[in-house]
Amino acid sequence: MMDYEMFKEIVKKKIKDYMPPEYRDATVDIFSVNKVNGAKDALAIRKAEEQIAPNLYLDNYYKMYQGYDDLKKTLEVMAEEYCEVASRSVKKLELDLSQMKDRVVMMLVNTEQNRAMLADMPHREFQDLSVIYRYVVSQNKDGIASFRITNDIMKECGMTPGDLFQYAAENTKKMFPPKICTIEEVMLNMSGRDDIPDEVVEVLNMNREPKENLWVISNTSGINGAVSMLYEENLHRLAERIGTDLYILPSSVHEVLAASVEMGNGNPEELAMMVQDINMSVLELEDRLSNNVYHYDKDLRELKLATQVPNQRLDRVVAESELIYGTEPKR
Repeated sequence: MMDYEMFKEIVKKKIKDYMPPEYRDATVDIFSVNKVNGAKDALAIRKAEEQIAPNLYLDNYYKMYQGYDDLKKTLEVMAEEYCEVASRSVKKLELDLSQMKDRVVMMLVNTEQNRAMLADMPHREFQDLSVIYRYVVSQNKDGIASFRITNDIMKECGMTPGDLFQYAAENTKKMFPPKICTIEEVMLNMSGRDDIPDEVVEVLNMNREPKENLWVISNTSGINGAVSMLYEENLHRLAERIGTDLYILPSSVHEVLAASVEMGNGNPEELAMMVQDINMSVLELEDRLSNNVYHYDKDLRELKLATQVPNQRLDRVVAESELIYGTEPKR
């Protein structure tokens, strides 16, 4: 079985043999694309008359090849799926950038893990995270189509990072309203009561005190919802309801968990170790947000880092700086 580098070379050389006749004179490129939390190799097959072409990311197809141990079948699937994606893609992207102020939204990513990507993007740092911006092209029952705002796009719009943050903070709340509910409610809504044994439903429906619950903070779409933790008024209402300060656990880029500080026994370092273990053993790399835990002070109405874990990165690569659990975050 060939290794990944050889697989890329063969795909680039052979993929057009499996494409329709109109792709006979197309240009095939494989290049690295900065994605959240890492880079991926992308395949693009661009016809002579096209200015842009959709990308297919090769990592999943290499896994497919490893499973099939059949290069021909893998290339057939790639060609079929590329044609399907191309048929749904906009052939010539002509966006009215004057709509930027109404279409830009924000999401949170890990700063240390994404320094290469952030170098070409307007962003705003918050603790160990960074706010980045996306232009929402469409939003419907089939999903959300969007693209990242780069420095060049920002300049073309005549905007500043401050402008983007102001518009995105408003639009995100409007287009993807924040949502806070208990983890039990999430489980019941995801599975449906008919799929859960009665005794489990009974446990999930127990009337716990608010401070005994684990709360999920996301948005109504469940996509890139961790940014909802930046809406301080929602954290304040939850903390007031619970009656204590909060620990915020970054479970993924899509949501965070909130709990009374009394549930953590005053030991956020142990919670951070749990978060890091889940990051490394359960979540895909692109879904990881942070290995740290945050503390919301309901009286000061401030959200800050509660920990500084030794490894700020999310891919097991240790960052150069030596950090110690529980140290005061740099200001």
